[in-house]
Amino acid sequence: MDASSRISLTRLTDKKCVPCDLKELRPMNEDSAQTLMPQVAEWNLVNDNGVLKLKRSWIVKTFSKGLDFFRIVAVLAESEGHHPDLHLVGWNNVTIEIWTHAIGGLTENDFILAAKIDKLDVLDLLRRKLSD
Repeated sequence: MDASSRISLTRLTDKKCVPCDLKELRPMNEDSAQTLMPQVAEWNLVNDNGVLKLKRSWIVKTFSKGLDFFRIVAVLAESEGHHPDLHLVGWNNVTIEIWTHAIGGLTENDFILAAKIDKLDVLDLLRRKLSD
């Protein structure tokens, strides 16, 4: 079953990540992913050697603020049971990549997590936003 067949019109931030049924679930194709992109407009859909991922970058004020940013994201990720890749490079460049590692691609869970990350109160940690 393609992940796109489970997508509903409910707002992503109103949903909760659910465990993947690895026997049936397949990664979302690019067309299906594009239908959800308007709900996570600050994120980029990237193809990393055939694996679709969501990616977003920020510039934080300090190295410590970057770690604080990750702590806030970590609390959300733990509550959702879905964990992104977190990168802090060059002391203040924060990048988050999200995809469902178990199936090697995107599911609705990835979009739910991205939408909820967008709602986090982190403005006081940021110097300015970046998209890449």
